[in-house]
Amino acid sequence: MQSKAIQVKGLQKSYKQLHVLKGVDFEVEKGSIFALLGSNGAGKTTMIKILTTLLEQDGGTAIVNGFDVASQPDDVRQSISLTGQFAAVDEILTGRENLILIARLRHLKNPHQLADDLLTRFGLVDAADRRVSTYSGGMRRRLDIAMSLEGKPQIIFLDEPTTGLDPEARIEVWKTVKELADGGTTVFLTTQNLEEAEQLADRIAILHEGRIIANGTLTDLKKLFPPAQVEYIEKQPSLEEIFLTIIGKKEQIGNE
Repeated sequence: MQSKAIQVKGLQKSYKQLHVLKGVDFEVEKGSIFALLGSNGAGKTTMIKILTTLLEQDGGTAIVNGFDVASQPDDVRQSISLTGQFAAVDEILTGRENLILIARLRHLKNPHQLADDLLTRFGLVDAADRRVSTYSGGMRRRLDIAMSLEGKPQIIFLDEPTTGLDPEARIEVWKTVKELADGGTTVFLTTQNLEEAEQLADRIAILHEGRIIANGTLTDLKKLFPPAQVEYIEKQPSLEEIFLTIIGKKEQIGNE
């Protein structure tokens, strides 16, 4: 049985003279949360667009749920869902109406029952019949993710899912993401929020200047951090400190 939800090998993408992805390799285990970290312009969104068939790569291969994104895009789309950086919900409709609309567009059976189930699952029952324009940021994002789950995709891609959210709403979304993975859904997450990756991810990859420069568990990445100078008590490095150390190390090598 295939244990890998995503397999990427030698992936390349350029925009005219700008070489965004320069031979990227990584794998994602089924049912895990995989976080792709990177600064602005590192290529995170380009990566997601390729993996979700919205953009063609220039070289290399990407296999998503056993299907090649270049030669089997329809099969890939059937098994995934994508939630972008900003909630793609209709603010004029109610939460319930949004869910029913997507269910009908996907030709799913019993759209009303499906909407009820998802409203319950995502804690939106009390707000179900209010217009989405009255929702908080966290509620909109939870509704957005609920809509993405209609049709039971095996892999969900979340592109910076907590952008613009306050701390309370961010924690709401983190809880939702953890529940998705606990239920067997594979989650591919891009983020600039290092605490988010630290809290959620089973594995973390750092994309920098078009390449994956580190990939592993949080424990693996901590081993890349210089040993602490112990005087009284050893301080464990945060993921932010690890990230900046790894980026700085690579830039120093590049400047030599």
